[in-house]
Amino acid sequence: MKLGRKLLWSAGVVVGLAALAGLGFWARPVSYFNELTYLREDLAGIESRTVTVAGHRMHYEAEGPETGPVVVLVHGLGGHAEDWQSLASQLATAGFRVYMPDLLGYGRSEKPADFSYSVRDEAGVVLGFMDALGLKQVDLGGWSMGGWIVQIVASTHPERVSRLVLFDSAGIYEKPNWNTQLFVPTTAAELDQLEALLMPYPQAVPGFVARDILRVSRGRAWVMNRALSTMMTGQDATDGLLPLLKMPVLIAWGAEDRITPLEQGERMHRLVPQSELAVIAGCGHLAPVQCATEMGPKVVGFLKK
Repeated sequence: MKLGRKLLWSAGVVVGLAALAGLGFWARPVSYFNELTYLREDLAGIESRTVTVAGHRMHYEAEGPETGPVVVLVHGLGGHAEDWQSLASQLATAGFRVYMPDLLGYGRSEKPADFSYSVRDEAGVVLGFMDALGLKQVDLGGWSMGGWIVQIVASTHPERVSRLVLFDSAGIYEKPNWNTQLFVPTTAAELDQLEALLMPYPQAVPGFVARDILRVSRGRAWVMNRALSTMMTGQDATDGLLPLLKMPVLIAWGAEDRITPLEQGERMHRLVPQSELAVIAGCGHLAPVQCATEMGPKVVGFLKK
């Protein structure tokens, strides 16, 4: 009889914990997805570390052989280190040591209130990150806003960059023909509009997930708005910097990109005579994630030349 009571009590505890977990997932699905990602990366041997840059804690991920050629990948506006995993795993398998920092204000890095979050100041953060890890010269890649940032790094410190890779990059002076405030959506309708800009065939987002995404968006809106306000001035546009680059440059682009349309990638290609242009059919602005299978071999081939 006592054994039966214990079994019933244990079963009740299990059911109760499962109910709490389900309730927690319903209330905060983004947090659950993030923790699942962190666990999966940990099990895959991807390193999660921190370093101090300009007095601030900066998180980064690293994978690949420690003696391999170094690649640093810089995420875009609202992004984080984990965005690179589909592509980084291919680079690591090819023998590269890949570092993926969370820029200040993003991911698991510190979010200082007195920082500008401009692309030029974030470029200084990337250089500080390289200095903190003792990375004298690297192959450097950036996606979207991150592409803009690495253009500035490569133009101001060319001796630090062996090869440059620009993924669906911002940077040249071009006024967007879409509402940039969609990067900080406040309603489910705006979130749907943003998804349609980011990818050619967006899937419907469940209502409870959309609600939590909007909660996260509200929390980081001040960082995003500060970054957007500096970018929209055009003061750091790279039109005049790109022709001065001397290192090999790969310009990798999703053919269906609506955030930074292919025309911008083609213009960058014309501005950098020694550049290569790789266009991935059927892909949008999220090509490094959603089309990593097609993009990865092109990047590996370029970096191994």
